[in-house]
Amino acid sequence: MSGAMQSARDNDGQLTAAEEEQARANLYGLLARLWYAAPDQQLLATFSQSGNATEATDDAGDTRLAQAWRALVRACAEANVEELTHEYDSLFIGTGSAEITLYCSYYLTDTGRERVLVALRDELRKLGLARTTATSEPEDHFAALLESMRHLIVQSSDDAQITFQKEFFLRYIRSAYALLTDAVLANGGAHFYKDVAHLTRAFLDVESESFDMI
Repeated sequence: MSGAMQSARDNDGQLTAAEEEQARANLYGLLARLWYAAPDQQLLATFSQSGNATEATDDAGDTRLAQAWRALVRACAEANVEELTHEYDSLFIGTGSAEITLYCSYYLTDTGRERVLVALRDELRKLGLARTTATSEPEDHFAALLESMRHLIVQSSDDAQITFQKEFFLRYIRSAYALLTDAVLANGGAHFYKDVAHLTRAFLDVESESFDMI
């Protein structure tokens, strides 16, 4: 996680292409962790000590992404693990049915969710990825999709791999993330996770715009 917040610079103070890709991967991984479960004390402590958001993004400290990062850093400094666990469980687990679903196929199609899962599993299998026995979550869990993007980024940054990243992102993430984050932002029981949603939305908006230029 520290790599998402601290990066070496070249002689001009700019991130190199390789460092930018690593920062992307780290941020995907960090967001995957936050959407998978409420943060523990160690994660909160690392966040609260992280400093300026631009270390995780770029040198434009007033970008929406940088602002969202700083807001989450402040929220982590003030957070209580027990309260965050309660908030996460209330929003995304619930008793009976969750207030907000983290399964992206629900945002991708009104019917035929199983077909989306089958196609996703086939793609992940080709990448050598599969759900572990340690988790019962389906592959369309938002955290799993974000972690899959992290995996794709760290594999390679050649043109073919970036095209594959784009196709995966457009197919499984772009049509879901705005609806999901909107649901969190509109929920009166969300507090810490509104900051998570703002950061997620800002980052994935940047990703979406970047992929549109490819």
